[in-house]
Amino acid sequence: MMAHSLEEMIKTQIVSRGIKDKKVLKAMLQIDRADFVLEEDIPFAYSDTPLPLLKGQTISQPYIVALMTESLDLDSRSVVLEIGTGSGYQTAIIASIARRVYSIERLSPILDLACKNLSKHNFKNVNLILADGKNPPLNLKVDRIMVTAAAKNFPEGLFEKLKEGGKMVIPIEKGFIQVLYKIIKKGGKPEFYELCPVRFVPLV
Repeated sequence: MMAHSLEEMIKTQIVSRGIKDKKVLKAMLQIDRADFVLEEDIPFAYSDTPLPLLKGQTISQPYIVALMTESLDLDSRSVVLEIGTGSGYQTAIIASIARRVYSIERLSPILDLACKNLSKHNFKNVNLILADGKNPPLNLKVDRIMVTAAAKNFPEGLFEKLKEGGKMVIPIEKGFIQVLYKIIKKGGKPEFYELCPVRFVPLV
């Protein structure tokens, strides 16, 4: 599905599929996806599909960005750890709602791209960190975690970074497919809620 404007993208690809959180819809209207795709892909910025970045990475489909953000249940107090900065698009959507975002990226050319893209929006609440996403150098516990790459197994180490009652959204391999999960920390244990099948680059 190819939309020809940001407003059309939100109406036909996001609202029509059941995304209702007004904070998410407002953020996606404020943050133009065209600012986060490669220059040659700007004509396809509002298309209903992932788009390529550098080093085999991708910018996610708009609906998946919206679904993952809505599933985090963000508010203005939320401190969020994002694993996989990518183009910075998902980072920008989160930062438009949350109090602070710590975004981890392992590839320096991708992090440079995200810095360039995010500079167009003058965020003061985003910390970009070049590091291994499986072992982020963050000495605090956070309210929310979003992982934008598919893990082979449930990442216990990342889950430990989550506060009690906190929420994580992550794709995990399940047999021959990947499944997007919302995970809530209750009594120190994970409660899993299956959202939908997805396709992400692997978490390495």
